[in-house]
Amino acid sequence: MRSYDFKIENVVSTAKISDHFDLIEIESKLEGAEYNKSKFPGLVYRIKEPKSVFLLFNSGKVVCTGCKSIDDAKNAADMLSKKLIGLGINVSGNYEPIIQNIVASADLGGVLNLNAVALGLGMENIEYEPEQFPGLVYRMDDPKVVILLFGSGKLVITGGKSPLDCKNALINVKDTLISLSLLSHP
Repeated sequence: MRSYDFKIENVVSTAKISDHFDLIEIESKLEGAEYNKSKFPGLVYRIKEPKSVFLLFNSGKVVCTGCKSIDDAKNAADMLSKKLIGLGINVSGNYEPIIQNIVASADLGGVLNLNAVALGLGMENIEYEPEQFPGLVYRMDDPKVVILLFGSGKLVITGGKSPLDCKNALINVKDTLISLSLLSHP
């Protein structure tokens, strides 16, 4: 039986939660908020549970990163919204976060010869320059993700919009590597 276990490392989501933010006002009211327009155009706000970082912009848009699940991203957006409302900041009623990117990691359970993998997977979908980066970059079409493969058999999936994208990418790449006899067990 093949194992297709992966771990979500980061969920990046966006939401439009207001028509406009006065970032200077928010920084003055929101404890722990950091805003330095000369360094970055957004306000940075961190929360501990669920552990995440928000980037708030004048446009009323918010980016949330650092969550370990989609539920955490939704909970974090709710917490930020309630916090802002409590401070008298105008927030729209519809701020459902949109998942932009999920980063996941997995272990294939064997080692890879990345030179052979580059040839086996087809050079048109591969970037592999070992003198520049120790991993192989594989651009998968279905699902549309990027997978970083390492000789140790570990991999990183990025660009997924759902956990199912990550799982399907892992199944696809692992089954392909096994079928091409490119995954050897130590």
